[in-house]
Amino acid sequence: MKTLTAVTIAMIVFGAPIWAHHAFAAEFDAKKPIKLRGTVTRMEWINPHAWIHVDVKKADGSTDEWMIETGTPNTLLRRGLTKDSLKAGTEVIVDGYQSKDGSLRANGRDITLPNGQTLFLGSGESDAPEQGKK
Repeated sequence: MKTLTAVTIAMIVFGAPIWAHHAFAAEFDAKKPIKLRGTVTRMEWINPHAWIHVDVKKADGSTDEWMIETGTPNTLLRRGLTKDSLKAGTEVIVDGYQSKDGSLRANGRDITLPNGQTLFLGSGESDAPEQGKK
């Protein structure tokens, strides 16, 4: 009985950080795919998710700044994206999913660089749409 109690307590204490991390479906809508063409203004290489800030020109000539959530910095590095890949001023195309609250935030699926190379940005969340399925 003591072992069962100790295991239960350990699961609660050590499992809490996992539960605290948000799920894709909590913030983003898989039924609202977006495609943005714009200019990188900055990239934040922070955990648990890196962020790409992109200025997107609207039809009226004004600009919206979008925040694109990606996987972890380590995940991005393993997929071929480096700090030098996305300097301010880089023109990119981002495929992703709109935030549920309608703000200018999205979960990035793919990013296409000026040379035509497309890199997967997805965080690998279990409830996010699978790579290649939009």
